[in-house]
Formats: sequence, structure tokens, C-alpha cells
Amino acid sequence: MKNKSWVPFGAALLSMIFWSFSFVWVKVVYEAYGPLTTILFRLLISSGLLLIFTVASRKLQKMQAGDLKFFILLAFFEPFLYFMGESYGLKYVSSTVASVIVATIPLFSPIAAWYFYKERLNRTNLYGLIITFLGVSLVVLDTSFNFTASPLGVSLEFLAVMGAIGYASTLKGMSHRYNTFTIITYQNLIGAVFFLPFWLGFEMKDFTQVPFDAKAFWAIIKLAIFASTFAFILFTYSVRNIGINKSNIFINVIPVFVAIIAYIILGDQLNFHQMIGIAIVISGLFLAQINWKLKRKGTPPIYQA
Repeated sequence: MKNKSWVPFGAALLSMIFWSFSFVWVKVVYEAYGPLTTILFRLLISSGLLLIFTVASRKLQKMQAGDLKFFILLAFFEPFLYFMGESYGLKYVSSTVASVIVATIPLFSPIAAWYFYKERLNRTNLYGLIITFLGVSLVVLDTSFNFTASPLGVSLEFLAVMGAIGYASTLKGMSHRYNTFTIITYQNLIGAVFFLPFWLGFEMKDFTQVPFDAKAFWAIIKLAIFASTFAFILFTYSVRNIGINKSNIFINVIPVFVAIIAYIILGDQLNFHQMIGIAIVISGLFLAQINWKLKRKGTPPIYQA
């Protein structure tokens, strides 16, 4: 394709792969350090890398007058609210359970996108979302369709979902005024400021008393580079080019990737039931993309501007 229309979709998919790895890396870090330590250090490392790059390449834009409140709101939703929910939720539920809850973001985000930006969602997209979510359910439920998880952990993960929806809605209004690197740099810096007082009050003492764990800290570095830097850059690029709804649909594949990564790294097994679910997820994802590339006539939108 000469116009490279596939690039935003590839960026969205790659960001989901990086975020999928983060569910496993967080579990590795928790063997030595707490959630606040994990979040704070990944943000500080990510911010440092981004500052060096953006200043050296002159990509860091000056914040426009009146936009500080929007950057604060962006950082409040994500990383602060999202990471508070996701990171503490992972203390009570498995990586796969957490990932399937995160996969519900596309089921809620169209409401926010329609309300704030009047984005349309065609019936084909809606059917794709429903089928994909059913496939995700098969990945995480047993053959008797029983779902057992900590209510507290589930609630915290849904807090992360709300944070992600708020983040995407705020990001859409800013992504055309600032480049991707500027947004992520300010977002992570402000987010680190949000987390710092909590870390000082709850985990700094434990962190200074725990012996240095190279394996856990290496996982934090990978979280910083891939999950807190590259993934956000790619996702921001995707939202800017194809919109909130189309970018968020890719979140449905996170449980699939998490299941595969957990199988490879942790030795978790995938049964036939889960493999069927993975196939359904992929089918639903393709269905949801059909009308993005084919201009179909006579298909009324579910949400019309």
C-alpha cells in the first residue's frame, strides 16, 4: 500500500503486545517490590529516556497557555488512576483475569467517544466487538463457564478500565495540538509527581530495606521502556490517525497475547477451550475492521453525529 494505511493499525497492535508483556513483568517485579515502587520507577525511567530523546531531537514542544490542566487530567487518568487500579488489582487476581477485564474497554469507550467527539460506530464494528468479547470470555473461563476471582481485584481492574476510557477521551482532544513524544513525556512526568507522595508514605521504607533484586529491577526497566514509553507512543499515534474506537478494539487481543506469553514464559497451559476462544477473538477483530477499509453503503451507524 502506497499510502501505508495499515501503519496506525500495526502501531495499535504492537502497543497491545507490549502491554500484554507488562502483565507478566509486573508479576515478576512483585516478587521483590510493591506496586507503588514498580509504578514510580517505571515512570521515572521512562520520563528520563523521553526527556533525553525529545530535548536532543528538539521534539519536545512548549506547553501552550491553558493546557496544563489538560495534561494534569490526562496524567490523572493514566498513568495514575489506571496504574492504581491495574497494579493493585494484579495483587489479587491473575494476569489473565486482569487482562480480560482490561479487554472490556472497547465495550465502554464508544459511549465516551460518541458523547465527547461524536465518533460513529457502525453495526459491523459493534458485532465485531461482541464476538471478540465472547472469545475473550472463552479464554479466561473454564469449560463449566465458572469465573472465580477476588471481588476486590476485579473492582480495582475496572477502576483501571475507567481510567483508560478517561485517558483516551482526553487524549483525543490533545493529540492534534502536540506530537506524540511531547504528550507522553509530560504525561509520565506529571504521573510520577502524582505517585511520589504515596510512595514516600507507604513503600519507601520497605524499598530501602529490601536487598536489591536484579531480576525484578530488570523487569521494571522493561516495563519503563516498552510498556510506559513505546506502547504509549504507538497508541497515541494510532488514536490520532484512526480514532478512539478503532484503536481500542485492539485491546481485545490483550488476553490472547497474555495467555500465549504466560504459556511461553511461565509455563501456563492452553487447553482446547482457550484455543477456540483465541480463534474467536481474532475473527471478531477482523470483522470489526471490515468496514474501515470497505466503504459500504446503506449500513446505518449506531452512533451518528
